[in-house]
Amino acid sequence: MRFIIFVIDGPNNPASPDEMQKIDAFNEKLQNNGHWITAAGIQPGSKATLIDNRNNKGEVKPGSLFDAPEFFSGFWLIEADSEAQAHDLAMEGSYCCNRKVELRPYIR
Repeated sequence: MRFIIFVIDGPNNPASPDEMQKIDAFNEKLQNNGHWITAAGIQPGSKATLIDNRNNKGEVKPGSLFDAPEFFSGFWLIEADSEAQAHDLAMEGSYCCNRKVELRPYIR
């Protein structure tokens, strides 16, 4: 089963050296245990571009769909044997990066 773990952050909150060490160790654990698909940090919503080309609309707007002080600052795509295992990995990821996370399963 595949899942995405979104990292939720606030403005001006870069990871500390200690957090980066824990994130790197968590990434290595995911890789070594066959859970890793990919992971990345992403820019805040202010750097996003919202595109709607349904019916050839051609609408392009700067910014994110969501206007909130918190935003997705990164993600892990993982493989897990069960939702319970994905939940445990999300809990560990939240601890390691010291941020809230949101876990979502892929559509089956």
